[in-house]
Amino acid sequence: MTRPQLIIAPGKEKALLRRHPWIFSGAVKRIVGEPQEGDLVDVVDVRGQWMATGHFQNESIICKVLTFDADEVGLPIEEFLRRRIASAVNYRATLGFFGDEQTNVFRLVHAEGDYLPGLVCDWYNGVLVMQAHSVGMHRLFPQLKELFVELLAPYGLCSVFDKSSATVPGGADDGYLWGSEPQEHEIEEHGNRLLINFFEGQKTGFFVDQRENRALVAQLARGHRVLNCFGYTGGFSLAALRGGADFVETVDISKKAIELCNRNVALNFGTDAPHRGTVADVLQSLDATNHQYDFIILDPPAFAKNHRSLQQGLKGYRSINQRAMEALPAGGLLMTFSCSQAVSRDDFQTMVFTAAMNARRRVRIVRQLPHAMDHPVSIHHPEGEYLKGLLMQVE
Repeated sequence: MTRPQLIIAPGKEKALLRRHPWIFSGAVKRIVGEPQEGDLVDVVDVRGQWMATGHFQNESIICKVLTFDADEVGLPIEEFLRRRIASAVNYRATLGFFGDEQTNVFRLVHAEGDYLPGLVCDWYNGVLVMQAHSVGMHRLFPQLKELFVELLAPYGLCSVFDKSSATVPGGADDGYLWGSEPQEHEIEEHGNRLLINFFEGQKTGFFVDQRENRALVAQLARGHRVLNCFGYTGGFSLAALRGGADFVETVDISKKAIELCNRNVALNFGTDAPHRGTVADVLQSLDATNHQYDFIILDPPAFAKNHRSLQQGLKGYRSINQRAMEALPAGGLLMTFSCSQAVSRDDFQTMVFTAAMNARRRVRIVRQLPHAMDHPVSIHHPEGEYLKGLLMQVE
């Protein structure tokens, strides 16, 4: 059966020829057929020459490309997915993520970085959490579930969880697709035990992408007083305590997040650990610190969801970074991040420069901080490098 087609306007093929997996609606001259949200469509040029196949969606990104290779177009969808998933699993196995005695949580499928746009899968100590960011990928969950059960069995897969309801229009409620677990599940990262709530937690339940940056905090924390802002359930706080921090305060606006953070601290270090969990607005907390902390961590949510909100988002990032710089004593450390894909690395560094100028502080960059290596970036999709971070010393 002939699939619907997206005919690319003349002169708009350049990104496709570079194998960029996103097609914007402005590049489409016309649509042949009546594709529905999530349907497979063929992408052709004005001469009718096939260029790609992907999932149709009623958004500015009108198609997320699954393949540019003609020899894959005729494959049954199960075989196509098997090849992609097997490649992703083998990549993590080669890097030693399966069987690590101190860390049993990592990203298993990283969307465009694993050539499966719209699909994110994280491994949590035997529980695989799938999250779709497109209707087309969500419709493939039955096939994906069967493949994961087959391919991950040797590694101890016990459950598959769908965490897509907040990201897919009309998606079903979150829940287990295979196997079952209690609402909370325990994982381990760098020797720290954490309780994960798949039903109520953000993203897939935890911010897996910061694993290597949390390890860096553990290396640096000894003797410091640490303020972990937007601390969520305490990943950076546990790392700081593990590294020998004198005192750690975790600040988050979510009461549930702080309650779980306090439980995670007690689980690892007891109820008398040098830690305080605070439910508060981060800006107010920074204003009140008065040089109490010499190591501040800023890991805020995405302030710029898209390019339309970029300037407002940069204003928000600049404000919190300026306040943090003003709050630090001379020689203090600031670890700061943006997870907004719309914010480029240059945008981020310019924002930090402006914050430093406004705060009237001298700042040296110690290290650039990317996301962890289980989050590969396709060379054809530089936007996949969404997490930007800097470790700085403030004078």
